[in-house]
Amino acid sequence: MIRTSFIIWALMLVTWCAMRYPAMRRARRQKTRVDRRSTLDISLLVTCTVGLVVMPIVWRLGIFDGLADRRQGIVLVILGTLTGIAFLWLFRRSHKDLGKNWSVTLEVREGHQLVTGGVYAHVRHPMYASFLLWGITQALLIPNWIAGLAGLVAVMALYAVRQSREEAMMRDTFGAEYDAYCARTKRLLPGVF
Repeated sequence: MIRTSFIIWALMLVTWCAMRYPAMRRARRQKTRVDRRSTLDISLLVTCTVGLVVMPIVWRLGIFDGLADRRQGIVLVILGTLTGIAFLWLFRRSHKDLGKNWSVTLEVREGHQLVTGGVYAHVRHPMYASFLLWGITQALLIPNWIAGLAGLVAVMALYAVRQSREEAMMRDTFGAEYDAYCARTKRLLPGVF
């Protein structure tokens, strides 16, 4: 069961990379108007990479030598797979809805438009919501307390630091239009939070 759950996790990672690559290529061609990247921002992105990619691989290579392993049942694998499908769908939908407005860091592009359609009509941060789903997926599929939870902890730290900075940047860029958008949408979960 452990091998199966790791293979499912790895396939989701490869799918995520295949989805992200075209957006990154497109983003490199866009001119940046506002750049609010910081050392902290970059450090948190690196931490997410370690938590969501490196830790499960290190665990699978046996470097933890059984430390913090837990039992893995079929129910967790099924829940992890379903959560992973939701993660990949929301991640893809977020990228598609943002189009040329997407950036991996805190940037506003030349000709940047406020996106309020698609999944953005329901939540302001569907990309972060998708990464939280990825962290939950990993926690369900990787039967190790350290490697399984590493991604979720890293994503929560990224969101906690970055979301307010990102919203301030959007408010500076779009003013009252962004305030009106915030008034009618929640941050991560429609109608709740």
